[in-house]
Amino acid sequence: MKKTEFHYSGLATKLGLFTALLIVISSMIGSGVFKKLAPMTMELQSGGLVLIAWLIAGVITLLGAATNAEIAGMIAEPGGQYVYFKEMYGKAFAFIYGWSCFSVIQSASIASIAYVFAESVNVMIPLPELSRDMQDFSILGIFNPFYNFGVKMLTICTILFLTVANYLGVIFGGMISNIFTILKVSGIFIVIVLGFSLSGGSPQNLEPYMANPNVEYGSSLGLFGAMFAAMLGAFWAYDGWNNIGYLGGEVKNAKRNIPIALFGGVSIVILIYLLINFVYFYVLPVDKVMEIAGQKNTIIAVEVMRSFTGVTGAVFISILIMISTFGTTNGSILASSRIYFAMARDKMFFKSAANVHPRFKTPYTSLIIQGLWASLLTLSGTFDQLTDMLIFASFIFYGAGAFGVFVLRKKLKDQHRPYKVWGYPWIPGIFVLFCIVLVVVTIIQNPRDTGIGMVLILTGIPFYMLWREK
Repeated sequence: MKKTEFHYSGLATKLGLFTALLIVISSMIGSGVFKKLAPMTMELQSGGLVLIAWLIAGVITLLGAATNAEIAGMIAEPGGQYVYFKEMYGKAFAFIYGWSCFSVIQSASIASIAYVFAESVNVMIPLPELSRDMQDFSILGIFNPFYNFGVKMLTICTILFLTVANYLGVIFGGMISNIFTILKVSGIFIVIVLGFSLSGGSPQNLEPYMANPNVEYGSSLGLFGAMFAAMLGAFWAYDGWNNIGYLGGEVKNAKRNIPIALFGGVSIVILIYLLINFVYFYVLPVDKVMEIAGQKNTIIAVEVMRSFTGVTGAVFISILIMISTFGTTNGSILASSRIYFAMARDKMFFKSAANVHPRFKTPYTSLIIQGLWASLLTLSGTFDQLTDMLIFASFIFYGAGAFGVFVLRKKLKDQHRPYKVWGYPWIPGIFVLFCIVLVVVTIIQNPRDTGIGMVLILTGIPFYMLWREK
């Protein structure tokens, strides 16, 4: 029997290259690929422009992954980006990042992906709703905790179930990730084949291919702002590519395998997204997609399949979305909990989050804290509200991480780099510049949700002061 290796942190080093690659793919392909086409089409009102938005977002994500891979190859530790920031900018900035992941970025990601899983169940089995008065109840006119209550309760149950699964061991969590990733990628390719062969669709459904001169965009920045608003949806679908870095202490030969998994995984996902979104428009014209976007609890992928295969197709795609979002929620729970584990080991988070289970060798307390907070966030908002908050916050730190390549090239110039980002300094520079533009445009376009995101990030300052004093 092969002996299990352990990282010095006490975590088990069990994940190979194949599992690492599937974790990258699984962390990205979740809910966005099935749902975000509709709101993106509402913004741009052009099939061609929507596909361009998907392509641009994919290329930018690939640049970010290529940049991040250099650092992941140098520093393979539990906590990923948190550990990278500690080396780049010191403990204070690293803490703000880790706290942001806990308060909004990773926790809201877990909540929103699980939310779409519950919506998919609701398509097949209508979940109970509260009275209209209860659904309309709001806190500060922003949060509606009882709106869509049946979907939210199933979301919370899903989060807690997968938290328990990952509590029981990294191999168990890794197996769930592998199985569900293979199933969902296979299912997506089935949808692509069926869409082209049976739907009777047409490429003309993408018209207008470019901007329609008669369209008045909802953005104060015109088409430029509308493109960025649409790309927020695409970036949500691409988000999660850096989750593998959080498992640096549990991946075998991490300094080699993590960069390979990052680059390979992102490239595969770009191809899948362009194909499946082209199929959506091939089956349904732009005006029909916009009509679906205005309906409650509808998922564009379900309506596409329903349009040419009836109830059978709708059930198939609903099951596929359930598989996809269940697997991605699991991958996010598995990876994200390692951030707070690493912070607690530095005495910069709740002390108990550094606990490693004596039998299962997992950061079990960190998993529990994360699961409870993600459940609370589920009650706070809708799917789109959660995703807009986290993408805005994510790109602040994605930009800082890419700029960190320049910092470490100077600070640790003699350290061995198993992988160096190609196109340096242009590739990291372009990615940093894009992150700055996206953050500024998002603040202008969506001040409410970005404001909520910033408040959650800044709540970390008093906690930092407290833990630093201790």
